[in-house]
Amino acid sequence: MSIPTYTLNDGSTLPAIGFGTYPLKGDDGIGAITSALGAGYRLLDTAVNYDNEREVGEAIRRSGLPREQVQVQSKIPGRDHGYDDALASIRGSLERLQLDYLDIHLIHWPNPSVGKFVEAWKALVAAREEGLVKTIGVSNFTGAHLRQVIDATGVIPAVNQIEMHPYFPQVEMRKVNDDLGIRTEAWSPMGKRQAPFDEPPVAEAAAAHGVTPGQVILRWHHQLGSLPLPKSATPERQRANLDVFGFELTDDEVAAITALGKSDGRLFGGDPDTHEEM
Repeated sequence: MSIPTYTLNDGSTLPAIGFGTYPLKGDDGIGAITSALGAGYRLLDTAVNYDNEREVGEAIRRSGLPREQVQVQSKIPGRDHGYDDALASIRGSLERLQLDYLDIHLIHWPNPSVGKFVEAWKALVAAREEGLVKTIGVSNFTGAHLRQVIDATGVIPAVNQIEMHPYFPQVEMRKVNDDLGIRTEAWSPMGKRQAPFDEPPVAEAAAAHGVTPGQVILRWHHQLGSLPLPKSATPERQRANLDVFGFELTDDEVAAITALGKSDGRLFGGDPDTHEEM
């Protein structure tokens, strides 16, 4: 299965769909992540706060894939935003993963009440220069947060990972990212507990194209330029979630799915520093 790639603003590339690893832990988690690699995923999304970096690293080793064929993305938690703390967090992630470098590393959220995310960004820039990290980005940042880190360093994040799904299509935030040349990644791309599989625009598109509602939603992401990070422990669903490049939604279908958007995505719950449902 051929997966398209996106070229980021730093010249690196990412596959157009990745694998979300929260909350996969323990032996079952290792098995699920190894299964995802076997299905063809080559971008794994983890974080300090998911407490499964060890499992991700072990799954890569068990997969037998060469290190350079798997891209690993982790995140600095909100509590580690001081410059030295952020560098220590990056090194801790590498130690737990048992890797020499991270392909992409993000600030998990701006933690605005503390207000040290600019320091964390400077640490990421330094880590990239040191070779600990290849590509750097952010998660759950607003336009104002993005402007602060760019103004402070002159370095534009390569990605901004945000909550995005048909009930929360992030039209304005995606435009901000697009205008800055930042790739949007989507966490909870299906819509958390309220996945809109039965909504007429999704169900009708699935019937029209002979695919599942989940595949329709992931294809919707792709056609909007979003890089979704679906998570599943089921091998069959892992394969189905990756098999979304053989059909194309019409413009009207994309618009109808986007129109499902609610006024406030936070209604769907979750801690932005864990991506954990409440």
